[in-house]
Amino acid sequence: MLRTRLAKPIRTCASRRPLMRAIGTVQTECGLHIDRTLPANFDKILIANRGEIACRVIRTAKALGVKTVAVFSDADAGSMHVMMADEAVRIGEPPANQSYLLSEKILEVAHETGAQAIHPGYGFLSENAKFADACAEAGVKFIGPPSDAIKAMGSKSASKIIMTDANFHSSPLSGRSQ
Repeated sequence: MLRTRLAKPIRTCASRRPLMRAIGTVQTECGLHIDRTLPANFDKILIANRGEIACRVIRTAKALGVKTVAVFSDADAGSMHVMMADEAVRIGEPPANQSYLLSEKILEVAHETGAQAIHPGYGFLSENAKFADACAEAGVKFIGPPSDAIKAMGSKSASKIIMTDANFHSSPLSGRSQ
């Protein structure tokens, strides 16, 4: 059930200034605040993950009026995310390297189901720059950071330089090879 929330302070940030929610924001059953004035960019998304993160993505997508496709291994066939999604497609055996890490299979399912985007959730393919690039090449939007950002943040030394250049303070790099 969605409830409309009026603009009012919901909590304070570190500087003690109240954070505001815009008029038109709704709160989902699980407490997520979503700005309903923003149009959904997709009609259907595929969630390339399982468990609680997949359930959260599905709830949010449904609150935005976006259809969802869940993928699952044999071990997850009866899982909550499979039941919650509008569609569910088996992608393989229980080991992750035979199911959730099969980027080609996940992209194939996205095309078969008409999903315009893939949300990787956490772990699995979420920090895989090659998968983000493969999505772009296949014409499917990757809901996450661009592959260049994934590559840069995957390297401690490169990410430290990026953050320092952006005026974030950090401890100096150690003399060890990073």
